[in-house]
Amino acid sequence: MSIAGHRFTLLLAIWAANLKDSCPISRLLAEERPMATTVWKGHLTFGLISVPVRMFAAARGERISFNQLHKECHSRLKQPLFCPVCNRNVERSEIVKGYEYEKDQYVLFSEEELDKIEPSSARVMEILEFVKLDEMDPLYFDSSYYLSPEDAGLKAYQLLTNSMKESGYGAIAKLTMHQREHIVVIRPGSKGMTLHTMFYSNEIRAAESVPTNKVELKDQEKKLAQQLIESLAAPFEPQKYRDEYQENVRGMIAAKLKGQEVTEVAQPHMAPVIDLMEALKKSLAEKQAPASAAASAAPAPVGKKPPARAVQPIRSVQKRAGKKIAG
Repeated sequence: MSIAGHRFTLLLAIWAANLKDSCPISRLLAEERPMATTVWKGHLTFGLISVPVRMFAAARGERISFNQLHKECHSRLKQPLFCPVCNRNVERSEIVKGYEYEKDQYVLFSEEELDKIEPSSARVMEILEFVKLDEMDPLYFDSSYYLSPEDAGLKAYQLLTNSMKESGYGAIAKLTMHQREHIVVIRPGSKGMTLHTMFYSNEIRAAESVPTNKVELKDQEKKLAQQLIESLAAPFEPQKYRDEYQENVRGMIAAKLKGQEVTEVAQPHMAPVIDLMEALKKSLAEKQAPASAAASAAPAPVGKKPPARAVQPIRSVQKRAGKKIAG
């Protein structure tokens, strides 16, 4: 092949790759896995031992976001920063922070002034005490992070991780991040340390009292409820749970891009429970019926797999023949 032919083939391959990346449906269905970024860097200390560490976000909520458009022309709307006194839009470089101590009266702060009052926990995460993990109420947990060591602190990091894992203790420490000092708990994970920022006790709202002392439960009711729990018991496998609403939103977007119609999802009708015993018996019977049917079914022939059910990536979609959605 000539040089011109090779050049044409290369340009064609680049064009095809760009076309694939620019397809809105391909971008919609593709799962993005962004690289983890460091959210805090410093030292973890306990006693006279100091471990250089980095923090990475362990979880992040994922959802489809919609832009706000002008109904008339479908242009994306902007929200400029507007000063009513100067009667003009303001650039971000012109913004300062202020605390309103009286109506329309502010005391001003610069970023440099806020940095000056940072406590030592902005750079050093000192372990204050160790507590039993099974004594901690998950209600206090806020955000989750991974705590990874730098090369110089790997041995001390591993020693602390193993010691906490064997003893069942977690570490309580303080950490300043995003202009706030957090109380955190550090616990050993399967591949290292995990860190959870926690709510302070004054941030936990009191639960409304439930008048359980006025309710009388029968032994048969408690027995049936326990049997129902056991029938639903299963190992914790978080990967099998999905956000069906977000899946339906993706399906709706893909359907509209193809000019298809989306069917409405059927909603369950919840009737009030009149007879608790009867409701428990029916619930237990419904859970036991599929198990009995599966046990009585004839086994498949050896060497021949049963047909697998196809997984539909886009659900509840009906084609509208020859029609496009306007707008």
